[in-house]
Amino acid sequence: MTSKIVPVIMAGGRGTRLWPLSRAAAPKQFLQILSDHSLFQQTLERVRDANQFEPAIIVTNSDFRFIVAEQARAINVHLGDILLEPVARNTAPALAAAAFQVLARYGKDAVMQVLASDHEIDAGDVYRECILRAHKAARHGELVTFGITPTEPATGYGYIERGEELTAGTNRVARFVEKPDRAKAEAMLETGRYLWNSGMFMLPARTFLEEMKRHAPQVWEATKLALEGAQTDLDFTRLHAESFATAPDISVDYAVFEKTERAAVVPSPFLWSDLGSWDAVWKTGEKDGDGNVVTDKATVSNTRNSLVLSRDIHLAVQGLDDVAVIAGEDAVYVGRLADSQSVGSIVKTLAKSPQTTVLTEIHPTSYRPWGAVAAISDGERFAVKRLRVNPGKKISLQKHHHRAEHWIVVRGTAEITMSGETRMLHENESVYIPPGIVHRLHNPGKIPLELIEVRTGSYLGEDDIIRIEDEFGRS
Repeated sequence: MTSKIVPVIMAGGRGTRLWPLSRAAAPKQFLQILSDHSLFQQTLERVRDANQFEPAIIVTNSDFRFIVAEQARAINVHLGDILLEPVARNTAPALAAAAFQVLARYGKDAVMQVLASDHEIDAGDVYRECILRAHKAARHGELVTFGITPTEPATGYGYIERGEELTAGTNRVARFVEKPDRAKAEAMLETGRYLWNSGMFMLPARTFLEEMKRHAPQVWEATKLALEGAQTDLDFTRLHAESFATAPDISVDYAVFEKTERAAVVPSPFLWSDLGSWDAVWKTGEKDGDGNVVTDKATVSNTRNSLVLSRDIHLAVQGLDDVAVIAGEDAVYVGRLADSQSVGSIVKTLAKSPQTTVLTEIHPTSYRPWGAVAAISDGERFAVKRLRVNPGKKISLQKHHHRAEHWIVVRGTAEITMSGETRMLHENESVYIPPGIVHRLHNPGKIPLELIEVRTGSYLGEDDIIRIEDEFGRS
């Protein structure tokens, strides 16, 4: 039993709307865009108060499981659980599975707050007051959604029409409206009754599941079985794949909220954005006197109302208005800021070509359960990588058939195992590992271990690896 709020954070989404920073394998929730923390980490920060919240339950997939755990560890946030969806089935099955877990762990009166992991929110006094109102309504059995006070007739969001007032600051939902065209959005705003649908909820777990069973019984049945058949894997809970796959692919709005008589909305006038485009990022950023949002590694001259963003190479932009210039590690996007919601069209063009499809799928920096690997340079018969091994972590005991590896320590201390013998490697020291030699890398220290890895050989692919022993269950 708990009187605290149980946060449930949805972190499994993929997308390339913020390309070139976001990729299919590196979606926006895990990116540091205008902050030193990712959007996912910022979401965790909003629910870390132990006086108000239980540890968060994360719903994601196997591809993102280690980055979820690593980003939480990096900001010293303890997670309650990480539920792994075996297949994507939209928000209704994901939330139903989470609700079954919340009910089993915290009892019949538990209330869960559902949050997206990729939204920008001003979590000040107004936000906190809305949370309290929603929690009170949920404890009285209402299924509560947060309706954002519109600041413009946006066409990229769904809308909620508020009905009768239930209590101060809480209304019955009159109806949901799909994303409108401009004229319809303007007309709705003139009435003063419509709010943006934020996709955030406050839900009494038992009541939510009762309504799910009533209105979407297939979702209820499939997710119940998926959790009953779940298996624990390290710090993760793997939902039973065959059961979960039978759940309909349906959103929670369609499955429950548009049918239930218990839907309520808290009008929420705090600043919010789903950061669905570079234009949205520009709107939320801190602007200079000319209306520009510019990161440290960029210089602008005679430029206005623009977004110029880079974390690696330095950008210089001169004499332009209303542009987005975004530099990733391996690609740069330049376009009119007003057209940035159409980034998807150029991403589709890139995806069609064998020469550029990788730019839409894989980010140069990829995360591992022990740290991260960043590509520096690739050529014929060689590849250069930057490795980061977190304190206390080790890579698998392994060997390669076709490549040799040279490791140079640039920070920290490495424990190297080769052919059964162990040695220590300090900063500015290196080791050569020939093909076929069984080896392992371990960081025994208290600070991250950083190395430069140079691969040489006839084949350098990631699949040239034989894992003999692995603490993450990959051998």
